[in-house]
Amino acid sequence: MLNQNQTPLLNALKANAARPHAPFYTPGHKQGEGISQPLADLFGTKIFRADLTELADLDNLFTPQGVIQEAQQLAAEAFGASQTWFLVNGSTCGIEAAILATCGTGDKIILPRNVHSSAIAGLILSGAIPIFLNPEYDPVLDIAHSITPSAVQFALQQHPDAKAVLTVYPTYYGVCGDLSAIANITHQYNIPLLVDEAHGAHFAFHPELPTPALAAGADLTVQSIHKVLGAITQASMLHVQGNRIDCDRISKALQLVQSTSPSYLLLASLDAARQQMALYGKMLMSRTLQLADEARTKISQIPGLSILEIPSPAYKAEDSTVQRFPPLRRLSIGLGGSPGFVALDKTRLTVTVSGLGLTGFEADEILDEKFAVTAEFASLQHLTLIISLGNTPADIEQLVQGFTTLAKEYRRTNLNVKSHLWQDFVSTPALHFSPREAFFAVSEILPLIQTSDRICAEIICPYPPGIPVLMPGEIITKPVIDYLQQIQAMGGFISGSADTSLKTLKVVK
Repeated sequence: MLNQNQTPLLNALKANAARPHAPFYTPGHKQGEGISQPLADLFGTKIFRADLTELADLDNLFTPQGVIQEAQQLAAEAFGASQTWFLVNGSTCGIEAAILATCGTGDKIILPRNVHSSAIAGLILSGAIPIFLNPEYDPVLDIAHSITPSAVQFALQQHPDAKAVLTVYPTYYGVCGDLSAIANITHQYNIPLLVDEAHGAHFAFHPELPTPALAAGADLTVQSIHKVLGAITQASMLHVQGNRIDCDRISKALQLVQSTSPSYLLLASLDAARQQMALYGKMLMSRTLQLADEARTKISQIPGLSILEIPSPAYKAEDSTVQRFPPLRRLSIGLGGSPGFVALDKTRLTVTVSGLGLTGFEADEILDEKFAVTAEFASLQHLTLIISLGNTPADIEQLVQGFTTLAKEYRRTNLNVKSHLWQDFVSTPALHFSPREAFFAVSEILPLIQTSDRICAEIICPYPPGIPVLMPGEIITKPVIDYLQQIQAMGGFISGSADTSLKTLKVVK
């Protein structure tokens, strides 16, 4: 057992920041002496003294042998990994490195259609061929959940030469699929299970939270420590266990996608966040869960609002007969529980507002502007909020009051929005080229309405949550165009397109 009280990297950074010396190295502001006054007014000057580079005492991120190595070993023990890498380019670079380390050009990888855009970037960089699985889908709530073990089993039977399986756990809504079963199936083919656990870094620290990905059998998992714990934005970790992952390839892949000038502010925040959770994680998560339970209970009692909860054990799903491979499993109305939804992160709060006659985008704008309550993201029918160790009872009171007033004063008679649009587009696009081929192909720009049946050359996704609606190599369809236009009309933000107005799209020529 290592001493989890220690913060070797943070201590070294503190000592070097306080050491009197004449700095003739990067960064150019020289410990804050050259920082502009407006920036100093905003942040103060102390933080810049710690904005240092790879000095002798501070180790090197790509060949760690000192305090970074010690900090990563402490993190591995705290999060249940055999080896951990600190990430300064967010979970994005971790997902990219995971794909690069397990797949080469032409290799197949099985993954959900509702992956984050970072996975698509990994496909483009590696040249891997995606075998997409449609996740389980709730047509009433218009929410995609996890891929199912049966879908993974079917895909591996059809593609036994796949090099890896990648899944999202939890989803942006906090939904967890049956990861243990998926791991067992994947390992029968002796290939690794890679997990985008960006929103599940807190799972290891409380028994009432879902099972952590590593404990469920994942070979590699990537966590955004900054999203739900106490690290600085962009600070993440990649964890590995077992022998199915070549750790040297992970290290080399990370050198391709991480900055060669890593921020020690971010690195030290990972060290500090690990210590905080190792020592006080259960207490902090107990308090967070208590706040989340209070919010769930009170908001669920407001007329017109409902809360996403884990379905009851009774389960029934229908396989669509009109979807492309693999079939889209639809949860039957009024029934619950499924392999695509076996657990829920109770600190993630999704509120359905369509019962008020409002879209999620409208409710988001009202809550933000009128009540100073800012959600994580909005969709057509919902608002999703993250309750973390940084929230306070006053925050919860303000949140509940905001929703209470929203329901009383801003309610409309009906909501004229087509539901289950996600089902329409996710099951339709067919992959004509590999993402890499399409990304580097000769392209042209056409008006959006003229792109139907053409091959997309861009990554197009509403953000957040950053789940692509279109990716390079997919055939553009009218349902996709309709979906994008409606999201934009409702106030959503579309990213990835060279034309930010989305009047045109880049397609393969």
